[in-house]
Amino acid sequence: MTTTITVTLRFFASIREALGCGSESCATSANDVAGLRDMLIARGAPYADALDRGKSVRIAVDQQLCNESAPLRDGAEVAFFPPVTGG
Repeated sequence: MTTTITVTLRFFASIREALGCGSESCATSANDVAGLRDMLIARGAPYADALDRGKSVRIAVDQQLCNESAPLRDGAEVAFFPPVTGG
């Protein structure tokens, strides 16, 4: 049986601009961040363009930086943002 959870997605900087929104609620059956990203890419443009596997994207779950193997839980906040550099 597949369990569906609801997560809050947050998008920042160029990803937010590409998608035209800063946040949304999302129902998913993904168990981890990689599955969630794949689900979003499968939506097609503009998600596929903004979150493409060839692009460097940073991810945080509940405001903690993580890699794509991070598990998801119902009610989690998942943020996607481009890497930033400073000088």
